[in-house]
Amino acid sequence: MTALKKNEQHIRDSAGRKKHPPVASAAPAAKSGTVAISGELPVHRLGFGAMQLTGRGVWGEPADRAEAIAVLRRAVELGINLIDTADSYGPYVAEELIREALFPYPAGLVIATKAGLVRTGPDAWIPLGRPEYLRQECEMSLRRLRLERIELFQLHRIDPNVPAEDQFGLLRDLQREGKIRHVGLSEVGVAEIEAARRIVPIATVQNLYNLVERKYEEVLNHCTHENIGFIPWFPLATGNLAKPGTPLQFISERLEARPSQIAIAWLLRKSPMMLPIPGTSNVKHLEENTSAALTKLDDALMGELDRLSKSARSEAA
Repeated sequence: MTALKKNEQHIRDSAGRKKHPPVASAAPAAKSGTVAISGELPVHRLGFGAMQLTGRGVWGEPADRAEAIAVLRRAVELGINLIDTADSYGPYVAEELIREALFPYPAGLVIATKAGLVRTGPDAWIPLGRPEYLRQECEMSLRRLRLERIELFQLHRIDPNVPAEDQFGLLRDLQREGKIRHVGLSEVGVAEIEAARRIVPIATVQNLYNLVERKYEEVLNHCTHENIGFIPWFPLATGNLAKPGTPLQFISERLEARPSQIAIAWLLRKSPMMLPIPGTSNVKHLEENTSAALTKLDDALMGELDRLSKSARSEAA
């Protein structure tokens, strides 16, 4: 399938403002299928990650604020109804952009946010899981996003300097108080997931995972078996496979799709609980990424891609 096609002529609304041109499918993200988080909160499987909307090093304001706002609004137009963010993106900048672009929020839009990492500068990430800090950040995210309840609140990292049961217990308390609806974890193994589930229900897990980064294969399999949503961050890190002249490029040409679209389509086919959240700060790239929902891979192509990714991992090792 080709990427979303644009008309050459811009369309303007009644106020004369430039509108985005029509696309091949009015809401292509809907073609990615649906997952009901914890069996009760339905979202389209192809979402959007807001980290790249901020400045360099995930620090400060975006280089083009108007484009960042346009990306968020276009994401909703394309049928994306899961937007993933965090208090640490900016910090705070991504949540503020989401509110500015989308409030009042359309029905069915799920904004997932995270807490548990402190920022001291560009590319600096420090775990902090003290219960009083996590509670503070939940309250501040509610205020920034203008929400009465956060539908999915994720522990960004388990702080090794704070008892894990205290961190999980605080998430349970926030859920009981009605401040959050569902709880997620990030960068965890199976044992940590099960330890948390003894204290609070876990709806999602967000780990590094893509075509060539497969360290958390066991976690993905566990989430699939337990009907836990799996959110792969860094989903487009296709590495050497995406370079010109490589086998992935040849596959993408056969399907008339970009390598990034193949990488997303591979994730969507990999597990019914997969919820990719490719991010970008550019509307055109957003449209290209979202068109991955229209790209279908059969068993033969999945096998070919698995062999290619295994070869790439072996070379990297």
